[in-house]
Amino acid sequence: MDDCRAVVAALAFMTLTASAAPPDFSAQLDKLWNYAQPAESETRFRAELAKYPAASREALEIETQIARTQGLTRKFDAADKTLDAVLPRLDAVPVRVKVRYFLERGRTRNSSGDRPAAMSLFHEALKLSDRDTLPGADFYRVDTLHMLAIAAPADEQLDWNLKALAAAAASSNDERARGWAASLNNNIGWTYFNRGDAATALAHWQKALPLREAQGNALNIRIAKWAIARGHRALGQLDEAEKIQLALAAETERLNEPDGYVFEELAEITYAKGDKDAAKSWAVKAQAHLKDDPDMASETVRLTRLANMAQGKAP
Repeated sequence: MDDCRAVVAALAFMTLTASAAPPDFSAQLDKLWNYAQPAESETRFRAELAKYPAASREALEIETQIARTQGLTRKFDAADKTLDAVLPRLDAVPVRVKVRYFLERGRTRNSSGDRPAAMSLFHEALKLSDRDTLPGADFYRVDTLHMLAIAAPADEQLDWNLKALAAAAASSNDERARGWAASLNNNIGWTYFNRGDAATALAHWQKALPLREAQGNALNIRIAKWAIARGHRALGQLDEAEKIQLALAAETERLNEPDGYVFEELAEITYAKGDKDAAKSWAVKAQAHLKDDPDMASETVRLTRLANMAQGKAP
């Protein structure tokens, strides 16, 4: 009986010590992110940076994320400068920091329009990820594969996305890595959509939605619903598309977060249904929110369509 109690006590101690083990620093660091507000995220990362010695693993890894916030705000020179300061110290830190360095250098190159350079950097991150033995390594390997899919030529994107999805599914002990399935189904959907296969795209977007709902991020859930509605519109299922977009418009306006992309879709849907007055009204609202959106800067065809619909003209 005493032996049984000893075994139980030992197991209880092992459970307690396991649960008390410090969490992976990378995962804790990622909790500081608000991808919709990169400038706000940078402020949090800089406050965190002040807690660690300049040459420490923690400080250098934080700086890779500061560079990412700068890339997201299109401050590419600043991002490169931040990463330049990290580079000479990489030999003295765990491979995880090297993986994140090459990931962020690659994202900076990709966002600035140099996809070949981005691909080379992502390949280096992928190679290094094989040597990452820290907890959470699978998450960053899948991240690298997903970035290769984004930067790759169109005819290679599906293959990289499927490799990323397989790597996420194979990660039996990393919930964060498996969580990539939502983003990857979204991206695979867009790959099929851009190939002209809206039906397959819609199927992947419909797979992504319950995964997004399980993760609980309200913005990502809205984006998943928007994509499903976009698929319905492409298939001529206008009533289904309109119902989803109207619900999104009501939700975002209630939250005082009006979404120009939702208004744009409603303009397109109502125009396709022959309601030019409604299309004009939605187009005016979309224009007001999208005319200064940096992500729309190169979308001249879409902006011209909106301008024409806002003036009551044929798009």
